[in-house]
Amino acid sequence: MRLLLVEDDNHVAAALSAVLARHGFDVTHARSGEEALQALVPEGDVFGVVLLDLGLPDQDGYEVCGKIRKRTSTPVIMVTARSDVRSRIHGLNLGADDYVVKPYDTGELLARIHAVSRRSVPEDASGGGDTALKLGPVRIELPTRQVSVDGSIVQLTRKEFDLLALLAQRPGVVFRREQIISEVWRTSWEGTGRTLEVHVASLRAKLRMPALIETVRGVGYRLVVPAA
Repeated sequence: MRLLLVEDDNHVAAALSAVLARHGFDVTHARSGEEALQALVPEGDVFGVVLLDLGLPDQDGYEVCGKIRKRTSTPVIMVTARSDVRSRIHGLNLGADDYVVKPYDTGELLARIHAVSRRSVPEDASGGGDTALKLGPVRIELPTRQVSVDGSIVQLTRKEFDLLALLAQRPGVVFRREQIISEVWRTSWEGTGRTLEVHVASLRAKLRMPALIETVRGVGYRLVVPAA
């Protein structure tokens, strides 16, 4: 898999590139936001994942993420020392597919890279036969992975869509956290639980329906069908 590493620290980039290369990745290193955007022009190389450090010398990393999302659907993993929930939600709202906080375990980073790359394959999270789900004002188009509320398109990341589609298959049914993590992230990684919470919060905000996804304390989540 080709991977674009956006990192201004050459020492960090060299060490991480070596690790990624040992695990089969073909790494291209961009030292700034502008270099990253140039690498992602339509006629440029095709990457499976963008690993985006937010501490860039020329542009704010969040701004770069927004620009990347406007020109490509390539999965983006943000890497940052900012661990607060608001920062994570902000990154996901800009189109990031995942968010890794420094210092991170290399094994976890690799697992997250593989997870987001799997999600880039256009498969339905449900595996069901219906092409669309209608839940009150919310419409979920499974083949095109498009979500709308009252006819207005809502831009979701891959994991946000997969999470919503999974819960929408069985409205009112409680999905255990472990089940969601297994089916959406395809992993049982212990650290993924926090990522699930951030994605749920991001979905509630983007859809402007805080009550759509209900937290069942100590168990998991369920989708509550809103009134049409």
